[in-house]
Amino acid sequence: MPSENIYTLVTIDEQSITPKYIQITNSILKAIETGRITKDYLLPSINDLSYELEIARDTAERAYRHLKNMGIIGSVPGKGYFVTKTGFKQSIRVFLLFNKLSTHKKIIYDAFVAALGENAAIDFYIYNNDFALFKKLLNNRKDDYTHYVIIPHFLEGGENVHEVINSIPKDKLVLMDKLIPGVGGTYGAVYENFEKDIYEALEQALEKLSKYHTIKIIFPEYTYHPKEIIKGFNRFCRQYAFNYSVVKNMENETIEEGVVYISLMENDLVMLIEKILASNMKVGSQVGVISYNETPLKKIILNGITTISTDFQLMGEKTAELILKKSAEHIAIPFYLTMRESL
Repeated sequence: MPSENIYTLVTIDEQSITPKYIQITNSILKAIETGRITKDYLLPSINDLSYELEIARDTAERAYRHLKNMGIIGSVPGKGYFVTKTGFKQSIRVFLLFNKLSTHKKIIYDAFVAALGENAAIDFYIYNNDFALFKKLLNNRKDDYTHYVIIPHFLEGGENVHEVINSIPKDKLVLMDKLIPGVGGTYGAVYENFEKDIYEALEQALEKLSKYHTIKIIFPEYTYHPKEIIKGFNRFCRQYAFNYSVVKNMENETIEEGVVYISLMENDLVMLIEKILASNMKVGSQVGVISYNETPLKKIILNGITTISTDFQLMGEKTAELILKKSAEHIAIPFYLTMRESL
């Protein structure tokens, strides 16, 4: 069977945030695996590949270097690059759909990719918490994926998300970070139990919290964060007799002595810190701060900010493990509390 023209086989999806050199690599690997490119096939030069695909020369060079490091292609000076290995199989092809890209999502992504290994092809998409884009990306998906890994968080319009997700074969589905009511069948999941976890994390901080009379959680109206967080927060405050309230707009908040603030969003945390500094109140005694999601900077700011977070690396690793083991298990990744001077 003669090999096909490389340019009918290599595709670059501009909507995907998978690096273009990886997209080229995966396209070539798939063409070899399906027999559409055979051993000793002479690949285009780096300059020709760059020109025809309208990509940077460095991108084309990186794709070939990656394939060479994998032992798939070789090169001869003056002659070019050619296929040296065809006896392999990329048995895992993942459609990976995240709500946004952030420091925490990058940790999940890196851990997931590393745990799956090089024999997995991953097409990575971001829908920016937009339900319409989420639906469009899933409706336009290819049919040859072995797994669909989805983080489902929306700013608005996600009431019927279960209907979209239910269109995916359940033996191929893995939900990450959040379970969705109405999704039926047997499927894998690695998730956070937001209501239970924030309650238990605050319980761990109870001794420090007891020197304050009020706890306020900054939870903007326009946010993708699950409302289960508020349920767990309210339940904790009622159980342990704290005054409590939800701050929907940090700009209108006046800092008061004896109050602990829980900030979910980074921009709200910045505004909170600015207001505390302007008030000249002492953090950790007159006013307390807890931030959602651990980052390296929070070890330093205000002599250390107390955080409630989940283990993002473990989430990525466990998701990959479900795929590798062909498991439909549901695995909860709990929050953990990191106590610092801000409380």
